Amino acid sequence: MPLVFLPARFARRSCLCLTWMLLALLLAACSRHPLPAEKLSQDVYIWQRQWTPALRTALSASNAQVARWHVLAAELGASGRWIDIAPDAEALANTGRPLIMTVRINGQLARFDAAAIQDHLLALLAAWRQRGLQPAALEIDYDCATARLPEYTAFLRSLKARIAPTDLTVTALPTWLASPQLASLLAVADASTLQVHAVLDPRLGLFDGERARDWMRQYAAQTRRPWHVALPAYGSRVSWDAQGRVAAVESERPLLAGGLGRELMAEPQVMARFVAEVEAAPPPGLAGLVWFRLPTGDDRRAWSLSTWLAVLERKPLKGGLAVQLVAGQGSNAPADIRIDNAGNVDLPLPLRVNLAPRDAASSGNVCSGDGINGYTLESDARGRYLRLGQAGLLRAGSSRTIGWLRCADGTPAPELTLEMGS
Repeated sequence: MPLVFLPARFARRSCLCLTWMLLALLLAACSRHPLPAEKLSQDVYIWQRQWTPALRTALSASNAQVARWHVLAAELGASGRWIDIAPDAEALANTGRPLIMTVRINGQLARFDAAAIQDHLLALLAAWRQRGLQPAALEIDYDCATARLPEYTAFLRSLKARIAPTDLTVTALPTWLASPQLASLLAVADASTLQVHAVLDPRLGLFDGERARDWMRQYAAQTRRPWHVALPAYGSRVSWDAQGRVAAVESERPLLAGGLGRELMAEPQVMARFVAEVEAAPPPGLAGLVWFRLPTGDDRRAWSLSTWLAVLERKPLKGGLAVQLVAGQGSNAPADIRIDNAGNVDLPLPLRVNLAPRDAASSGNVCSGDGINGYTLESDARGRYLRLGQAGLLRAGSSRTIGWLRCADGTPAPELTLEMGS
């Protein structure tokens, strides 16, 4: 085909038309196929005091999805006593990730001796460096009362000068959002992390997405520095006193007896949906997520490692909860009532397991039985059922026996159905 030369003016007009046509096509394509939301970076808290084999396994398995590790280095208790934690320097160095040295100061600390606390923090930094660890930042986790923010701000300003050039980061509480002092405090730190998992009302649980989004919007308006949001991957047992006030929250160790206790869980599917919403429309200044805390096989209040990795990798979460009778061994042995989770995600335990007679003729010939492992056998106008006493998660790929039944010869076993909580 011979070449055709167009006049210059016609060529320019043709090129301009072609450009607009291409732009229109691109816009149309984007409207039909919107670009996927960009995945936010993910930090993780290592909050364990003991470096067990299970912790090292979880660290290695999760490392590819983690931007930075926030490592608990010490805790200052309400009594003023320090508990220093010696992390596994070799395991941390092998991650190749930046390390944040995190220090927890109890919010109920009676006497805040700023100079003594700073001296201890500088000694901790020196000890880490002597072991070959170079923290990218020192993070202070101090859940103080809002009225103490001016004192805390002055402490941070002095500490920042003493640890320079190491960065200083802080955690922040939603209860501080109404304080005019918060912006000044955040201006001192190089970065911060907003904690949106909190126990304010047992009806709202450990995490409420709508409330968390509102806190994040307010927080973004108060800081000009990079910030992260801390999200829960665990459960807590909460107790209330006789007046309905929160008396204690325990997330790492068994709670002492006393008070009205209840388990509150952060559900993996709820957190995965929340992350997707945040990534689709992140608030200004949000630099990433910080998960609390790294789950291990030893930690019964945290998610399973398989569920944890599925959430970190943004994989689809598929539930597979089912209940069945498992025949006992022996002619007179009772049958176990067992719940199985065949999915890849930890799921809340069912609130109720109904035991319905197979037919009207067998309704009067009742099987004997009872509940175990957190369930009790009860009855109401709808019939007999096993009721869950404390909320919890059934880990992916695991089972739990929740009761037993023994039926007379010729009596068909009842039909079992699951009833989840709202």
